[in-house]
Amino acid sequence: MFIEYRLEKLIKRITAGLSIPLRLVLWNGREFNLATEPTVTVHIPTLSALRYFIPPDLNKLGVAFVDGRIRVEGSIHEIFRVAESLVSSVAANKPARFHFFTRHSHRRDREAIEYHYDVSNDFYSMFLDKNMVYSCAYYRREDDSLETAQEQKLDHILNKLMLKPGERFLDIGCGWGALILRAAKKYGAVATGITLSKNQYEHVRSLIREQGLQGRCTVELRDYRDLPDDGVFDKIASIGMFEHVGLKNLPVYFGKICSLLADNGLVLNHGITTSDVDSGEVGLGAGEFIDKYVFPDGELPHLSLALKEMAAAGLEVTDVESLRRHYARTCREWADRLESNRDRAIASAGERRFRIWEIYLAGCAHAFSHEWINIYQVLACKAKNSAAFPLPLTREYMYRDLSKADNAGR
Repeated sequence: MFIEYRLEKLIKRITAGLSIPLRLVLWNGREFNLATEPTVTVHIPTLSALRYFIPPDLNKLGVAFVDGRIRVEGSIHEIFRVAESLVSSVAANKPARFHFFTRHSHRRDREAIEYHYDVSNDFYSMFLDKNMVYSCAYYRREDDSLETAQEQKLDHILNKLMLKPGERFLDIGCGWGALILRAAKKYGAVATGITLSKNQYEHVRSLIREQGLQGRCTVELRDYRDLPDDGVFDKIASIGMFEHVGLKNLPVYFGKICSLLADNGLVLNHGITTSDVDSGEVGLGAGEFIDKYVFPDGELPHLSLALKEMAAAGLEVTDVESLRRHYARTCREWADRLESNRDRAIASAGERRFRIWEIYLAGCAHAFSHEWINIYQVLACKAKNSAAFPLPLTREYMYRDLSKADNAGR
């Protein structure tokens, strides 16, 4: 058959130049080994399923995996590594795709958030830490647990912001509430969180009641664009939120943050960026898969674009820190935790959703570790009075609580 012949030609071309630890098993019993000791076996049960491989990209292979058009054996991390090797071996040099025309209306953004976050709280609890922190952890030591690293991340953010008792604190895209709860309980702030996810909103409301934080901690089901422009917050954090904003809306987003900040207030933006300097889509088909199955309408700017738009909005950037290696480890731990809860996750969200998330988390771990994407914490100030500039001369203040914990443990 012609399509089978095309597969043979493709495999000969690949194996002439490199070895990929992959075995392909066709419906008719034929096998193709792309290395002497394959670590991943792909069963292709029908002739029509060959179209996902000629030529392959990460979107096509991801679709085949998620929709059960192929059966794959191997660890999820090895499956993604081998898939990336296969795709890279035949990938053509294509110009980056851009997102500048994606519409980010209130309704569309709400629907995208609901699609991603409102799977079920139970599903997310199967791979997140006990505080349900769904963003990059901060590992200070090699043996830090995910729970420890996530609490360190919360403190790292609040220390950078120099959050003080009584200060008004806003978390844009507050997730399941860990940051605002910590801001209120440990730092004495008056904390407000906003989210577009109904599941998250109800969860945080329940936690506030359970922990007796009414009056000191509030959560709202609200779009950031609908907050009043009255500069009422001393400190603002946005953690894993601006990936949903859209490249065209970055001026609106950072402009809104500036209008919400009090004079000489501080903001910390913690978000994923692309390594492509032109802010193009993640390559090899990965971006298409994520947009289709995981984060509808998500767009990643390059760091340079984010800094430009922050400056244009009136925010003076004072500190930039890459947490790329931390996120590679975080995503790997999430993927392993989800895999360890396979049966429960499938019962909760269905096998298709489970497949989407296992390959997505493993893919993110690979993407961060191989520098396809990065994540930065960017600290900025709405500087209006140089005499009252709020930050010390050095970064030492960021580690004041963590240093005490270090010394106490020695």
